[in-house]
Amino acid sequence: MTENSALDITVLAGGISHERDVSLRSGARLSDELRRAGHRVTVREPNATLFADIADNAPDVVWPALHGASGEDGALQALLRARDIRYVGSHSEAAGLAWFKPTAKVLVDRAGYATPKWLSLPQETFRELGAGGVLGEVLAGIGTPAVVKPAQGGSAQGVTIVDDSRALPRAMVNAYTYSDTALVERKIDGIELAIAVIDSGSGPQALPAVEIEPVSGVYSFEARYNAGETMFYAPARISEHVASRASETAVAIHELLGLRHISRIDVIVDAEGTVWFLEANMLPGLTETSLVPQAIEAAGLTLSSVYSGLVSQALSD
Repeated sequence: MTENSALDITVLAGGISHERDVSLRSGARLSDELRRAGHRVTVREPNATLFADIADNAPDVVWPALHGASGEDGALQALLRARDIRYVGSHSEAAGLAWFKPTAKVLVDRAGYATPKWLSLPQETFRELGAGGVLGEVLAGIGTPAVVKPAQGGSAQGVTIVDDSRALPRAMVNAYTYSDTALVERKIDGIELAIAVIDSGSGPQALPAVEIEPVSGVYSFEARYNAGETMFYAPARISEHVASRASETAVAIHELLGLRHISRIDVIVDAEGTVWFLEANMLPGLTETSLVPQAIEAAGLTLSSVYSGLVSQALSD
């Protein structure tokens, strides 16, 4: 089958995670681009009849456009792989590494790449050791300003910037709303970049970095998905040298975590030019305001051709 052959593709969108609406938007835009490339696309929710329907309809490739645990923790990928169903995206082992942010940070740190100092705190820690003592140790070890976020999840849900120590308790509660484990890391000042990594068969390649400049100063859920609340620059307004280093770091982390086909590596570049790894996204958003589509267009490519290429690669892997 040639790269331009029409394929039957099932796009999975929706789900039951906190990021359901974002997933539906990603799935709709993805399916439009795949149809534009000439493919036959069915968009459906993941539910109790999913695998029976796949068995009956036998799509050539499944593309999970799911965000949150329903698509990113690796369980779905493990089931698809067990049934020899071709799918776009990373395998379950790599998905699990990227999904749990503290694990990804440990691996990146051990490999010699910079990542902000952090603490990973299960909610049970507060019950066992007492809130006052734990919060005091967090402030002593990390200090402020800090970023508190769920150890799992995306779209900046449950993320709080803590500039004042008095805001830390509420930030922890906010993070625990979305995950049983919170990640507290030192806030790095600098230029925030999102680097898409694409592999359509020639090895992973970084697309132009997208610079993120929220109008409010915080790249919140609203700033991500409401037009006009964030300024994006693609390619980023950084030197060629820094851009090259950031791209090399992103590709290296993509490979280190074992990611496949598509990922988005989020970093911050400080005033000294150090590239600090924040997190890896193995199923990045593909909405009209998402970062990967902007990177694709900044590279002079079309969404339909890139997405079609990823589908063809998934079919041949």
